[in-house]
Amino acid sequence: MKKDNLKNQYRVNEQIRAREVRIVGDDIASTVLPVRDAIHLAEQKGVDLVEISPNAEPPVCRLIDYSKFLYQQKKRQKEMKAKQAKVEVKEIRFGPQTDDHDYNFKLKHAIGFLSDGDKVKAYVFFRGRSILFKEQGEVLLLRFAQDLEEYGKVESMPVLEGKRMIMFIAPKKVTPKKAIADDDDDLLDGSAEAEVEVRKKPQQKAPKEYTGPKVEGEDWDD
Repeated sequence: MKKDNLKNQYRVNEQIRAREVRIVGDDIASTVLPVRDAIHLAEQKGVDLVEISPNAEPPVCRLIDYSKFLYQQKKRQKEMKAKQAKVEVKEIRFGPQTDDHDYNFKLKHAIGFLSDGDKVKAYVFFRGRSILFKEQGEVLLLRFAQDLEEYGKVESMPVLEGKRMIMFIAPKKVTPKKAIADDDDDLLDGSAEAEVEVRKKPQQKAPKEYTGPKVEGEDWDD
């Protein structure tokens, strides 16, 4: 049986060891009473005496139904956990000589990723002798960061790792998830430079077999 750590975190009624406690509640002024009197008062009100601040002098207790108190604490923990957004890393790949069409296409998706609260890993992949254009790749990534300045901040400047020059951009703020319009699909062509993840709106018709370029998550180095 799973141990309820939250339930064991608080002393209730006779479990309270202090001689006197300060009691608080929704319908009672802050008052210091001997612990026996505080327990008796809780019984009269049909609630429990729950020690919420054991290190205070004297310890602070609340007059409340213990089950209701635990429910409120668990609900608060769930809300706090839900607010901790899970950050994903989305990859966007460039070639050293990416044209404006592909660049703007990927810029639009990077804006969407950052607006969703995801990080962007932008990199330039150099094939064969194209490594000679590494300065050109660095300029491209810095331009990319500048165009995304409103939506994200650079976590790491462009660094060459093997055949890739990599840069990370973190979101400035988190907003609700947004779907990218289906109209973006016509931007995908057969170019390897247009390989980027595209999120689509739900469609009622059964999806046709996808024959376009690779999407994010496949091996780019082949």
